[in-house]
Amino acid sequence: QVQLVESGGGLVQPGASLRLSCAASGRTFSSYALGWFRQAPGKEREFVAAISSTGWRTYYALSVKVRFTISRDNAKNTAYLLMNSLKPEDTAVYYCAASPSSSGTYYTTEENEYNFWGQGTQVTVSS
Repeated sequence: QVQLVESGGGLVQPGASLRLSCAASGRTFSSYALGWFRQAPGKEREFVAAISSTGWRTYYALSVKVRFTISRDNAKNTAYLLMNSLKPEDTAVYYCAASPSSSGTYYTTEENEYNFWGQGTQVTVSS
């Protein structure tokens, strides 16, 4: 089991940066691939970025590639999502999620493959 708590959201202007954090409980954090998803008002939740348990592999949605960076620090049981050049269309509740992994290179973009989810943090990009 792992419990996830996101933080770092807020209200920013277009072009600004934010770094979201996902703090995990439990001693097996390094056994999980992690993902970030987001849900905008009136829209389905969508995949944003994923990282393998070791951090060796990452993958991004096309809409955020180049602007966002996913990372993790297994010693601190924490994952991050650095978001640069934010746009109004990035406004959403951002969730981190964990997927059990037996491989250091595994990651997934599929919601149903993530067993554990945080409560979400709101990101609003507006002038």
